[in-house]
Amino acid sequence: MGKNIAFIGLGHMGGPMAANLVKAGHRVSGFDLAPEALETARAQGIEVAGSAAAAAAGADVVISMLPAGRHVLDAYQGRDGLLDAARPGSIFLDCSTIAVKDARIAHDLATAYGHRSLDAPVSGGVTGAANGTLTFMVGGSADDFGEAEPILAAMGGRIVHCGGPGAGQAAKLCNNMILGISMIAVSEAFVLGEKLGLSNQALFDVASAASGQCWALTTNCPVPGPVPDSPANRDYQPGFAGALMAKDLGLAVQAFEATGVKARLGSLAEEIYRDFAEGEGAGRDFSGIINEIRATSGAEALP
Repeated sequence: MGKNIAFIGLGHMGGPMAANLVKAGHRVSGFDLAPEALETARAQGIEVAGSAAAAAAGADVVISMLPAGRHVLDAYQGRDGLLDAARPGSIFLDCSTIAVKDARIAHDLATAYGHRSLDAPVSGGVTGAANGTLTFMVGGSADDFGEAEPILAAMGGRIVHCGGPGAGQAAKLCNNMILGISMIAVSEAFVLGEKLGLSNQALFDVASAASGQCWALTTNCPVPGPVPDSPANRDYQPGFAGALMAKDLGLAVQAFEATGVKARLGSLAEEIYRDFAEGEGAGRDFSGIINEIRATSGAEALP
């Protein structure tokens, strides 16, 4: 039987996710600050509410997909906040990517208002959101996870319970730290290979079947040709934008500082992507970092 679901944040990720919930038979009431997002949502069968609080009224589940922790906490609290508007006992599912500490604050706030709470950030990008193949990394109690899992299954292909409150966000920032570092390494290898007279295809054929194999190489390859579906073949249109990688690595750096982890590569990757996102890299796929490496290496940028 379908649930009454409120979905707050109907952008490039949230909109398709909410649409997949409608396709799965749920009644979805949504809200976004952007009028164009609301128009698209309405066309996909989502009931558009006049405010976030109005969307949450009467909902069994409240899902948020917002840019940063401050937006989540602001949406939860205050007059006309989601925590006040929702019925006690509602499940709050935050699918935003935010700091672990903010996820734990959100959980404590929801619990104090008599709700249940899970942090459930995603991996898979806009394509995964549209296709319903996202990976969800979930933090919260096992009982709440069990109740929310069928809802998440309507939007994703892999759902992992990572532990208690904040554990989903912890898994997300660790995963994306690996991704950011590996994309830099793959990009540096291609630029070096070219300087040494090696074709991109030859390097790909070797590394994709050897110890250099990784997702950044075989799925999101930063040079056009070897992986036809990678953003490099579409002028680095995201995908996963450089600004988002910079944001996620920034969250990782906050976690390094909070925990005392001496993550030299993670910190350097954050610096590299922060610089990338200050220019046109903000709106390009994060694999476009290869052109920054080319520029500093005296090599010609890819088209």
